[in-house]
Amino acid sequence: MQHAIAHLRAADPVLADVIDAVGPYDLTPSPQGFHALADAIVSQQISIKAAAAIMGRLEQLLGEVAPARLLAVEPEELRAIGLSGQKARYLRDLAERTAVGGLDLAALPALDDAAVIAQLTAVKGIGRWTAEIYLMFALGRPDVLPAEDLGLRYAVQQFYQLPAPPTPAEVRRIGEAWRPHRSVASWYLWRGRRAR
Repeated sequence: MQHAIAHLRAADPVLADVIDAVGPYDLTPSPQGFHALADAIVSQQISIKAAAAIMGRLEQLLGEVAPARLLAVEPEELRAIGLSGQKARYLRDLAERTAVGGLDLAALPALDDAAVIAQLTAVKGIGRWTAEIYLMFALGRPDVLPAEDLGLRYAVQQFYQLPAPPTPAEVRRIGEAWRPHRSVASWYLWRGRRAR
């Protein structure tokens, strides 16, 4: 990890300042694949605080966020803990595919990033952003840049003193300097924005 941070410091003075402000990198990938994917679906287009609250209620409802347990509850129970009807359907589709072997989460770590994204985006409700978040936070892939993430775009606007949030294409252009450690750079930008 020190190699990645040294690379980012040398490649991008703005990011070097963010790294200094945030401190040590402490992202630990979660090996619980289904839980991590469910969390990513719950987190779509809502605040970090709201997502954490709903995930807490989901964990309490299910005991363990696992396919069989999710399929054992009614959609209305999922709605009652704060999930939209659409996200409840997405979670049930994920659980069904995982339960019957249509999506083999155990096989994903052996695949390259593009193949993981292709497998995951075949599931209803999982788009590129969710797949990229899974790559970073569940599989610990080092060079993922979720350029469409609004929080990341706001962080780039803030730290690079841009007049408006950059487009995903602009984030990718700025992020070229961070290869092959774009996951680490993204994490620092998110944390830096939250720290302010």
